[in-house]
Amino acid sequence: MVKSQSSQLKRTISRTLFFYFTRDISFAFLVSFLFFFGVFFVNQLLLMAQQILTNRVPLHQVVLLVFFAMPQIIALSTPFAALMGILMTIGRMSSDNEILIILASGLSYRMIFVPALAFGLFISVLSFLANDILLPAGQIEFRRLWRQIVLSNPALELQENTVTRFRDTTIITGPVDGTGISNILILDRTSTGERRLIMAQNAVLRDGGRDGLSLDLTRAFIHSAGEVVRSDYDYATTDFLRYWVPQDDIIQAISTISPDQMSARDLHRDIGIKAIALGARLHEQYGQTLTEALHLEQSLRAGQADFSWHRRERNLDSFMTEQRAATSLRRDRTLQLFRLEFNRKFSVPFASLCFVFLAVSLGLMAKKSGQTVGFIFSIIISVIYWAMLMGGQTFGLRMGYSPFLSIWMPNILSLFIGFILFLRRIQK
Repeated sequence: MVKSQSSQLKRTISRTLFFYFTRDISFAFLVSFLFFFGVFFVNQLLLMAQQILTNRVPLHQVVLLVFFAMPQIIALSTPFAALMGILMTIGRMSSDNEILIILASGLSYRMIFVPALAFGLFISVLSFLANDILLPAGQIEFRRLWRQIVLSNPALELQENTVTRFRDTTIITGPVDGTGISNILILDRTSTGERRLIMAQNAVLRDGGRDGLSLDLTRAFIHSAGEVVRSDYDYATTDFLRYWVPQDDIIQAISTISPDQMSARDLHRDIGIKAIALGARLHEQYGQTLTEALHLEQSLRAGQADFSWHRRERNLDSFMTEQRAATSLRRDRTLQLFRLEFNRKFSVPFASLCFVFLAVSLGLMAKKSGQTVGFIFSIIISVIYWAMLMGGQTFGLRMGYSPFLSIWMPNILSLFIGFILFLRRIQK
């Protein structure tokens, strides 16, 4: 009896077939990786072409920028390549009746699933390490080189129909023709702390060297207002105005480390710091809201005979203002962005593991032309996954949805659908 069970266990997993599966999946993964790498690589070159090559950036710096962008391309290509590699391998074996022969020889679906699961886990861990170590390092070097390029050619920071933020300055540009900009809007603060708005019909961008960059504005309108008393404002019009963006502001803008340039450990630490700081600000804001609520309650309880009754509308406006400020503060976009990026650090690499159930289930359904069917299905799934990931990130940032669900939903759906299809296949 014991001998029979031992024999059955050996027939569940075959070492020869395990290496056979792994070899075929690895080869298909390599081919698929080159395919997706080429797609993302060409996309990266097209993004750089208009912004860098048209501004006559030296070729060796362009090559270095592309090289430093490689980790990001690798991180994006890996999970989709794993999906395509597994799906094409299982699809080919299913259409060639190799799966049928394996099952007829007494082996179970475990012989098909275990190698795919092991490969998916290996690729997920490898992808996570690349995403957490190589990607931040590449992005830091990319930004460092970009800083050198921008300081020698500041015009790169102002592109067509974009919003560019410096230290205390936000520049919104319209159509750009060479160094000429149409319909430009500048938001900044004066030396006394007043908010200032500058609108101009046309602007000419000039490189000021170490002084930064200048904008020669024509037919400009300037409006400045106080922070507290909004009715206290000034405005003026002029046919010509030269506006300067200091070099220090440019350096600070291009030197700021973004969440995608951090490791998961650094992100987790910064999220904790930002959450504590936000909690302190919220506590203070809730105190101000409560104070205004008490003032409103006192004015309402006083009755018409008391002078405070006439302040009820003013107190109500103050309470609503503080309440809106608390609501806006609670939806901290910066903290939300860091949380989304932290979840993305894990969800994208481990998509390879979540794709295993889906890829194996769909591959087993192939009857003819398994590799072609696997290639087509993997392209469709990759597009849907990428669209859901971008959509989840956008909704999570703008609507304040749960960062975990916003980023992990494509993985959860892939795992759930694949698991259901796999169970139905086993029942048949």
